[in-house]
Amino acid sequence: MRDPENPDSEREPDNERDPDSESDRDSERDPDSERERQIVGEREREGERERERERERERERERERERERKRERERERERERERERERERERERERERGRARERERGRERERERLLERERERERERERERERERESEPNSWSMIER
Repeated sequence: MRDPENPDSEREPDNERDPDSESDRDSERDPDSERERQIVGEREREGERERERERERERERERERERERKRERERERERERERERERERERERERERGRARERERGRERERERLLERERERERERERERERERESEPNSWSMIER
C-alpha cells in the first residue's frame, strides 16, 4: 500500500507488521530505553566478568593451596629423612659403643692374661727357691745336729 502522504513509498498494512520489528522501531525511536538496554547489558557483562575474575581468583587460591600442600609434604619428607639420619647416627654410636666395650674387654683379658703369667712366673720362682732350699744343706738343720 502506498502512504497517502508520500505516494512514492510503499507501506505494509498495520495488521501485517511484525510485532518484533514494531517494538524495534519503537525502541529505535526511544533513546532512553535503548540507553537503558545498553546499561543493563553492560552490567550483565560486567557481572559476568566479575564472576570470571572470582572464578580465576578461586582457581589461583586452589593452586596456592596445592602448592602449600606440596611444600608441606616435602617438609614432612625432609623431617622423615632427618629422623632416619638421626636413627642411623644413633645406630652408629651404638655400634661404636659396642666396639669400645669389646676393645675394653680385650684389654681386660690381656691384663688378666699378663697378671696370670706374672703370677705363674712368681709361682715358678717360688718353686725354684723351694727346690734350691731342699737341695742345699740347711744351715739350721746342721746347727740342730
